[in-house]
Amino acid sequence: MTTDLFLQLNNFYQDNAAAIDQERWDDWMETFTDDCIYRIQSRENFDRNLPMAALSMEGMGMLKDRIYGITETIFHDPYHQTHVVSAPRVISIEGEVIHAEANYAVFRTKNDGIAQIFNVGRYIDQIQTSDTGFKLKSRICVFDNDMILNSLIYPI
Repeated sequence: MTTDLFLQLNNFYQDNAAAIDQERWDDWMETFTDDCIYRIQSRENFDRNLPMAALSMEGMGMLKDRIYGITETIFHDPYHQTHVVSAPRVISIEGEVIHAEANYAVFRTKNDGIAQIFNVGRYIDQIQTSDTGFKLKSRICVFDNDMILNSLIYPI
């Protein structure tokens, strides 16, 4: 892997997190392929190869539906998220697909101004490469928390 490719991959991870933090949902969805998989799953279930996930979506239609819910129908105490994402670790490259992982921490700040650690874990990604850039074919967010505080509204 070249240094230039690594820097592009790192920027891709940071841009994805910034799109969530800034609630730029169209930009966030643009980071996925049309037939994507997006799952948020506990480490316990992931390690045991159990299917239960806190959130599981397949395909762009389900991502769009979730964003519609976030912006139009779900009522919750407002909060802001801030992601801290490590540099990605490339596991392998198979043709035009990069298998990579990165650690993440998501902080949540409610209107009272108190920040909390909301969710921590790692991304396990399959990233489709092309001349136009990167797109996530699959993102599995494996979280270490024993539980998710209150409810899971926004993507991790």
